Amino acid sequence: MKDNIEFKKIREFGDIIGDTFVFIKQNFKPLMAAYFSLTGIFILGGMLSSIMAQLQIVDLSESGGYTGSGPFAKIYSMGFSYVLMIIFLILSYTSMYVSILSYIALYVEKGNLRPTVAEVWAYFKYYYFRMLGSGLLMTIFLMLCFACCLLPGIYVFPAVTLFYAVMILENGNFSHAFERSFKLLKDEWWITAATLLVIYVIFYACSMIVQLPAIIVAMVGAFTHAEQPITRTYVFISSISQQIAYIFMIIPIVCSTLIYFNLVERKESLGLLNRIDGLGQNSNQAETPEEY
Repeated sequence: MKDNIEFKKIREFGDIIGDTFVFIKQNFKPLMAAYFSLTGIFILGGMLSSIMAQLQIVDLSESGGYTGSGPFAKIYSMGFSYVLMIIFLILSYTSMYVSILSYIALYVEKGNLRPTVAEVWAYFKYYYFRMLGSGLLMTIFLMLCFACCLLPGIYVFPAVTLFYAVMILENGNFSHAFERSFKLLKDEWWITAATLLVIYVIFYACSMIVQLPAIIVAMVGAFTHAEQPITRTYVFISSISQQIAYIFMIIPIVCSTLIYFNLVERKESLGLLNRIDGLGQNSNQAETPEEY
């Protein structure tokens, strides 16, 4: 049986990918307990709002047009449902990042021991609103970079990914986390981007597997032309499977944290210095003579 994962160490490309899954496997039950306890309500809200929004689109298409007060009322209601869905999506993503990063921060702080849900909750409520505002700003920043040209968006994406880990693991404010994430990436951009590319391909592959039933239902509807019952079935299955697929965001979040510690160790060797200090303390304790 492998020892508990040590975050504060230098890792190569393959080690980061492998240790991501080893950590999730070793901490699966307590990690899932913290995740669902703190994120479950947002996932449920996102699921219900998504079903409402998509069912209203189906009803609007079945009403036969956009004339008259009825359809316009439906459009207004549909717009509200979509706004609600987007709000829950933002809240869900924020809670995912904060719950998983808080778990890892406590895990490292406790010396590679699993924290309880109550301990994670204490971190969660401290960081949630800070992460919510900062996350919105970083999302807008990333979208602007992609809008200006594809290359700036690709360039800043690894830094944006590290930003969230820096904010919680270093208890930094927005400006500190923003500057720190770019500083850590200096001379390490290519390997970091390659690692993130691989882990996100794995994430999307896992997500597609979960959403496969919805894809099958859509294909059956397309071939049989049984639109109304199939469409409503597809709405329910796709909304539920999409929310379940978000669970796999744990994979890139854990990976980004391992990348963060890898970059810190390569540039500052904090983990190595801590281990040397620990050996020195153990040595001093061993040399202390017993007193009778």
